[in-house]
Amino acid sequence: MGIVPLKKHGFGIMKALKIVMAAEGLSITVMTIFEVLAELAIPGVMSAHLSEGIFWVGMLAALLVGFIAALPVNYIMISRGLNHRH
Repeated sequence: MGIVPLKKHGFGIMKALKIVMAAEGLSITVMTIFEVLAELAIPGVMSAHLSEGIFWVGMLAALLVGFIAALPVNYIMISRGLNHRH
């Protein structure tokens, strides 16, 4: 989905793919690593079932940690020109 706006702005398919892979791949990787670390750090989350509150609290906490960890990565990439052109 990220390739379409880049193609509309005149990027070739390979250049658009490289930009999207770099931007999305790095951001998602950092976010996922920090989410997993947060899930491991909160006692009981990894063994909890969907019906338990600790599962949902842990998932929410992990999502927030992952989001916050990915913000600087996205900021740096945008400041270096690796942003999407929508």
